[in-house]
Amino acid sequence: MMFKQFLIGSAFVFGLSGAAMAGEQYVDETGFAISGYDAVAYFSLPQKEPGMAQPHAVPGRADITADYNGATWAFASEENRDMFLADPGKYAPAFDGHCAYGVAQGGKVPANPNLWRIVDGELYLNITPTVVGFWNEDIPGHIDTADSNWDTLEAKAASGKSWKAISDNDGTYEGPAPVQ
Repeated sequence: MMFKQFLIGSAFVFGLSGAAMAGEQYVDETGFAISGYDAVAYFSLPQKEPGMAQPHAVPGRADITADYNGATWAFASEENRDMFLADPGKYAPAFDGHCAYGVAQGGKVPANPNLWRIVDGELYLNITPTVVGFWNEDIPGHIDTADSNWDTLEAKAASGKSWKAISDNDGTYEGPAPVQ
């Protein structure tokens, strides 16, 4: 319960600094949606059972990009970029790339692109490994709550904080994305 209060409080603080973001999409210091990782590539990665770490996201390339939802997206291949452009809603993460559990708790907080899950064809991201544990306790229930909360949250400014600044994320990523 204390962690949930921390998360809600953090969501409020993080939300205050998002005014400089491109549209409502979460964009961190990389300047890219999903921190420069390839949104299409998630759908070809082998998804693990809840409780197991997912494979790391695939870094996009800074020279293969597309614009959508007020942000620049990077892709590992031109084929992935073209697939995204053909149906961006299919590949873009839920809740404009914000942490799905954070949205379920009532706030917009950053999301770590390496903490992901695809449920019923939709990509969901979370903020830290600890939060993934809470998320895994009731994924369908959290999705329902987040969907309900999103109607009031969507119009609020995107988070402007970095998921990498949270020490719980140490070790959840290897190198920078997008690659040059």
